[in-house]
Amino acid sequence: MSPNNPEHKNKKEDNPESAGTVFEGGPAGSRDSDPAGVGESKRNGADAAPIEEVQKLLAEKQDLLSTLVRRQADFENYRKRVEKERQAERHRAVESLVEHLLPVLDAFDRALAGDHNPADEEYRKGFELIRRQMWDMLSKQGLKRIDSVGKEFDPHLHHAIERVETVEHADGIIIGELQPGYMFHDRVLRPAMVRVAAEPVSKTAREN
Repeated sequence: MSPNNPEHKNKKEDNPESAGTVFEGGPAGSRDSDPAGVGESKRNGADAAPIEEVQKLLAEKQDLLSTLVRRQADFENYRKRVEKERQAERHRAVESLVEHLLPVLDAFDRALAGDHNPADEEYRKGFELIRRQMWDMLSKQGLKRIDSVGKEFDPHLHHAIERVETVEHADGIIIGELQPGYMFHDRVLRPAMVRVAAEPVSKTAREN
């Protein structure tokens, strides 16, 4: 039979086995070409990578925020410490200046405690004015005079120069002040030099 015979062509076209053989591996067979799901695995991996990257960035952001908060707290503590040290330095500087001015204040007090001469009354008023201005300036800085006379002796505030036996005052009462004492912001800048009353000792006790 000749290959160009029409019947031979029709038989090949009508044979189902021949048709299946011809189209094997074609579009119908491509549906099962990825049995292990490699394509789907690649897609899942591609989706997981951005999630891990986002989580990593969020963790880094949280670390940076925590570091920033700590740095801000450290800076605030540093600022407070520096300001406290500056205030302490200013306080010490003022205290040193006031301490050096106390002898000048004592000189004014001694000059004004002298005999009053009517001829020097105008000079005395000038001294009183200068002394008052000086005291106002020092007191505004925190200087305060220690009360002594009539008070009970306090070794933290007073320095006893003399003990005087007397029955007019109770034992331990300050009856005289030789030099005033001063405090500066609740700290004793100079103790007061005072005379303290003492209970008289009987003749028998003195002899013994």
